[in-house]
Amino acid sequence: MPDNPRATLRDIAAETGVSVATVSRVLNDHVNVAPRTRDLVLRAVERRKLPAAEPVRPRTVYVRCPYVLTDYFGLIVSSIAETLKLHGLRLLLDAGESGQHSAALPGLPAQEDVDAAILILPPEDGDQLVALSRSGFPFVVVDPRTPPPPDVAAVSAAHLSGARAVADHLIGLGHRDIGVIAGPEEWLASDARLAGHRAALAQAGILLAPNRLRHIEANTAAGRLAAADLLDQAPRPTAIVCFNDKVAVGTLQAARERGLRVPVDLAIAGFDDIDLSQATDPPLTTVRQPLQEMGRIAVTQLMRVLDGHRPEALHIELATTLVVRASTAVS
Repeated sequence: MPDNPRATLRDIAAETGVSVATVSRVLNDHVNVAPRTRDLVLRAVERRKLPAAEPVRPRTVYVRCPYVLTDYFGLIVSSIAETLKLHGLRLLLDAGESGQHSAALPGLPAQEDVDAAILILPPEDGDQLVALSRSGFPFVVVDPRTPPPPDVAAVSAAHLSGARAVADHLIGLGHRDIGVIAGPEEWLASDARLAGHRAALAQAGILLAPNRLRHIEANTAAGRLAAADLLDQAPRPTAIVCFNDKVAVGTLQAARERGLRVPVDLAIAGFDDIDLSQATDPPLTTVRQPLQEMGRIAVTQLMRVLDGHRPEALHIELATTLVVRASTAVS
């Protein structure tokens, strides 16, 4: 094989009209290739007198998820891993909260064994993402924490419309005094969901009172404390919208501690639709995010960049779905 296998793959791809990834799969004898395509590539390889049987190092994608791989992040990472394998790409996973404090991005372009990256809810600021993009290193962001720079490919859920659907649902049930437990103020998802909630309230002629809003870290313990603060007000809200399902579980706990019946005395809604949302008593009304689809789309976008093309769209928002269960009812 020539000293520059990446250039050789591109030569074969250009001659046959298939992607570089497909050429790599053929040379590595990957099963996920149509027979006709395999023959086309092998004939081109033979014409160039290249040893088709010699293994080619599979391209490696660095996946950074500096969080615990629970239901939410675990589903995204699993989907990315399965899709990378389908395309014959190797996964290098960097996961766990300790990664939030490491300077992982500046050194990526110099790593010879890493060809591209997928960054999940990256804690780095936009300037670092811009610097990585300008270096020419290919990467895609999944669920960006802050608004992604214009030239950075990103995949996320439609947070605003999902949150608006929840608020419309509660307003339709007769609720007018709705508390909101939002995520961290600097998170894009938190801002978008709050905007969706406010838009639904405004449509109904309702303003969100400042004492009905709490910003917290999005976990069960913080949700319980924030909900307790809201429920100890007089009068208390008749419904609480939570940043995610874990926060909603904490809200259920706070309601139970105060002898409140859900949904009779208090309606509660979450976001994400992780497995936990169906295991609560009562099951949670929530918004389903297409987590696995987000992972698959991220890999698809990355494949286009690796093959020398621009992504079909730089910023993709995937539709969310309101899932109504027993935790909401007429006030």
